[in-house]
Amino acid sequence: MEWLVSLVGAGLVMAVLRDLFHTLWHPTRHGGLSRLVMTVLWKLARHLRVRRRVVGLVGPLAMVTVVAMWAGLVILGWAVVYWPHMPGAFTFSPGSKAAQEPALLDSLYLSLVTVATLGLGDIAPGEGWLRLVSPLEALVGFALLTATVSWVLEIYPALTRRRVLAVRLALLRGSDPTTGELDCAVGALLLDSLATEVVRVRIDFTQYAEAYYFHDGEDHASLAAMVGYAAALAQRGQLARRPDVRLTGALLDGALKDLSDILDQRFLHTGGTPTEVFAAYAADHGRDLVQF
Repeated sequence: MEWLVSLVGAGLVMAVLRDLFHTLWHPTRHGGLSRLVMTVLWKLARHLRVRRRVVGLVGPLAMVTVVAMWAGLVILGWAVVYWPHMPGAFTFSPGSKAAQEPALLDSLYLSLVTVATLGLGDIAPGEGWLRLVSPLEALVGFALLTATVSWVLEIYPALTRRRVLAVRLALLRGSDPTTGELDCAVGALLLDSLATEVVRVRIDFTQYAEAYYFHDGEDHASLAAMVGYAAALAQRGQLARRPDVRLTGALLDGALKDLSDILDQRFLHTGGTPTEVFAAYAADHGRDLVQF
């Protein structure tokens, strides 16, 4: 029975590590628990119709919640591993009153100290297998800290790329080039560069799906609001006389359709056309899709 309880704790730790791996390092980034937490918090904020400034905190708060969930489950899992063997399989420092506490409390304390790599030493594993297993928890704690830092460093560049594209579209909207003005070599380069940026954002939504749950601020920096203008530019490019402009216009149109497919498959689930998907994307972020 003792070993069965310990195996349950080990299974809990493995489930957390699997979720962490799928959230941060798997090519398709299909995190289970982490994705569920972020989706629930996002929908809750939208359902409660909280202020836009508060909605902007959903992404960072969701990341903090996910990391806290990972840490809490790791600590709990290792505590369950230790619990059936406490206190007999452990040694206590002279004068320590830890052995007088409930076994579960001592197990949680030891797990917390170990995962934080504090190494206070008032409780130490005595049996051989525990002396091998306990340092693994410290390694897991270090890996969790490293993974958290890596996650933050990956998410914010993806947000920057998305916002840069939105601001660029907003600036283009201000000048609003016509089909005739796009019908030149510079127009072809412009449409090609926009298609490249759209593809980057599409990849970001695949590899860093959590970035979807971050608010972009004002309309001019929100891709949810400005993506409709990219579609308008693609249509104008396809109506041009020059074949290179028509080609890059079609390229931009294809990149936008691919982006809409990813948004619909992973977040929105409308089953609609790209225009309908982009409208749903804007609505989900509290925006109105700019029409042209």
